[in-house]
Amino acid sequence: MIIRALLLSLAFLLPVAAQEAYPSRPVQLIIPYPPGGNTDLMARALQAELSRALGVAVVGVNRGGAAGAIGNAEVARARPDGLTIGVSPNNAITTQPFLQATPYQADGFRYICQFYDNPQVVILGRNAPFTDLKGMIAFARTGREALVYGAPGQGSTQHILFAQLLRAAGVDGLMVSYTGAGPMAAAALGGTIMAFVEAASIPASTGLQALAVLGDRRMPGLPEVPTSAELGLPMNGSTYGGLLAPAGLPDAMAAVLERACEAAVASEGFRGAAERLNAGPSFLPGAAFRERFLAEAAVNRALLQELGLTNR
Repeated sequence: MIIRALLLSLAFLLPVAAQEAYPSRPVQLIIPYPPGGNTDLMARALQAELSRALGVAVVGVNRGGAAGAIGNAEVARARPDGLTIGVSPNNAITTQPFLQATPYQADGFRYICQFYDNPQVVILGRNAPFTDLKGMIAFARTGREALVYGAPGQGSTQHILFAQLLRAAGVDGLMVSYTGAGPMAAAALGGTIMAFVEAASIPASTGLQALAVLGDRRMPGLPEVPTSAELGLPMNGSTYGGLLAPAGLPDAMAAVLERACEAAVASEGFRGAAERLNAGPSFLPGAAFRERFLAEAAVNRALLQELGLTNR
């Protein structure tokens, strides 16, 4: 009887012990874009510090394509056991479900934390027939040759921002779609595209020239780069993102991940890496991060319906 009672006690304790031990195995971090882009660079900057905070390896895996939808779909389908999480920027969650048949919606994830908020900049491609933003607009206005610009997918944040910039200037351009910022930057380095919009981490990591910050304040890391407002085209645009997990992730696991994320964002290692990338560390807890994404999704749906781009 005593042995049986002990065995029953152990049986009740095992689930508690397993829960308290989380995480006891490596955590896979799905990055829904190819290597070298802003999302990948920010994820890699966080990865080491997140591993340190969790006490296990965090393994980054790139799953690029469909403007972030392929990687995010993998996260949405994963088991909610805390061993597969993802990193996503806003557009892949708040816009893409209205542009394509994604197997997820903005409310279909467990939000862990926001960890960055990066202003967007207009970036010059090598061999472009202009050297500044005013020159780019003047080139497009001549109409002799198409202004060829890149974007990481139809309806991506960068596509929308570049299109808004051209519309504000009263000119047109030809968009070429890429799977992510890495391939797009490579195309700019090779002279295939003349310009594109991306985070300031891209000029910092590639040596490409930033033409303008899409905002009303200059960036500390790019003090010589004027804002679009200074150049007569007032705009505001940023890409922000964070960690998310499959819906159904237990509260206890989500809390562990959120605390680890907060510690990682506050670390000198992450802040130093972000500074080198001209990026902005910005922590929000899971609930606030979710609220921000859902609010933006509602706004974007209405905007895309107005533009005739939504699929539903």
